[in-house]
Amino acid sequence: MWRAQISVPDSDPEPEPGGGRRVSRRTAALVAAPVCATVLAVAGVRLAAELTRAPTPAERAAAAAAELSGRYRAWPAGRIFPAGLRYRLGQASTETARRVGIGPDTRCETAVDDAFANSLTSRGCRAALRATYLDQAQGLAVTVGVVVFPDERTAREAVAWFPSHAAGPGLRALPFAGSVAARFGDSARQASTAAQAGPYVVAATAGYADGRPALRGSLADAAELAPQLVQGVLRPLTAPATVRCGGREWRC
Repeated sequence: MWRAQISVPDSDPEPEPGGGRRVSRRTAALVAAPVCATVLAVAGVRLAAELTRAPTPAERAAAAAAELSGRYRAWPAGRIFPAGLRYRLGQASTETARRVGIGPDTRCETAVDDAFANSLTSRGCRAALRATYLDQAQGLAVTVGVVVFPDERTAREAVAWFPSHAAGPGLRALPFAGSVAARFGDSARQASTAAQAGPYVVAATAGYADGRPALRGSLADAAELAPQLVQGVLRPLTAPATVRCGGREWRC
């Protein structure tokens, strides 16, 4: 015997109190799907545009500033302090100062005299790198120091604290045992100078390599040699770089 079977389609909306109709889940899903797809498509287009657009001038400037301020960490020590630095004294021909060595200690407080250390550390000195050079005749020794500050403004204020021309409390001499400059200590300092660019102050102190103490007045050749070695380190360290946003070392 056949029995009548009545089926009710699940798509029919159920009546709600007051005569309204409830929208089924299937109908709601069908309505929502195109909306979600549209939102995702718009988001994808915007993301693609953001990833493929060229960096703005502000982003390039920020990337360049970040790269420059990080060179003291990213560059090898031998790049910061080249093996040879060119200089010229008076009317003589151009000569080359040779690097004796690079100090392993980068603490700010040990690179300068005690009376000077608090001025650096209280203003956020990040590092102080030092290397010692000999002039071509190996009679003069020059310790060159790169002092790193948080920003250009602080470095610009700090450069005025370093002695200029005459020796004074400032960058300490860095002797190297077993070298011609083994006896070049603080008592042998006879001339000093410093210059600033970006977040860096590059200072130098010079004197006789054999450790002879400072004489009255500054040694003329040392006073002329030190600023040239300072510029020989400072210029490449702060030279503008071409921003390559796709490169591994750039973030822009």
